[in-house]
Amino acid sequence: MTRFEDLVAEGEAVPTEGWDFSWFAGRATEQRPSWGYARLLADRMSKAEAALDIQTGGGEVLASVPVAPPVLTATESWRPNLEIARRSLAKFNGTVVEAGDTDDLPFPSDHFDLVVSRHPVVTRWDEVRRVLCPNGTYLSQQVGSGSVRELTDFMMGPQRTAAGWSLPPLATTAGASPMEAAAAAEAAGLDVVDVRQEALRMEFHDIAAVVHFLRRVIWIVPDFTVKKYRDRLAELHDFIDRHGPFVAYAQRFLIEARRS
Repeated sequence: MTRFEDLVAEGEAVPTEGWDFSWFAGRATEQRPSWGYARLLADRMSKAEAALDIQTGGGEVLASVPVAPPVLTATESWRPNLEIARRSLAKFNGTVVEAGDTDDLPFPSDHFDLVVSRHPVVTRWDEVRRVLCPNGTYLSQQVGSGSVRELTDFMMGPQRTAAGWSLPPLATTAGASPMEAAAAAEAAGLDVVDVRQEALRMEFHDIAAVVHFLRRVIWIVPDFTVKKYRDRLAELHDFIDRHGPFVAYAQRFLIEARRS
């Protein structure tokens, strides 16, 4: 096998369950937002009585908080992640419930004083408001419009429109702008108290990292398979060998809203 084939095979073999990105160490880097989502999450969790993490993945980020509220609940839509999340949150006696990304949340109204979500695929603003108690808070770090578009455009050619979604009213998807998210939150009856956005430098140091990233973050190239994109992967591999890391920019924004 050639070095290219070895690296592609390695990227294909890495499991994609959960949201543990430690495998990328030394192979890819991503600048972190200045606001420090994990720090903000820990602060909010330490003051909450009942908290919900929507689309928790494997629960890795939520499990990082030093102190959890008395009631800690999470939702996740992808079944391979459910048991990972349950193991991650067992130390807090956390409950993990299966729920589709666009579904109504399976909880009573006025149930949580804190709702959080990191990189949700879809945000159901109406459901967030419904399950929040009066004066409750929603805190979320989200993927902004055009995130990692340099890699999308390299693999697929310049993209003018995003993939369509069939969404309920008062919902936004990953790739919304901060303005769109704030407008949807306010339309659902929430008061937006903070919005911040940043473009964050990413570097891919080998093609294995690209392959694993595209398998894991499926909205960057929605129809990605190694077989379909082999020629583009080979060209990108040659580019990295000759010129160094492939650079792209992740778009992130933070939004915090309250129910009055």
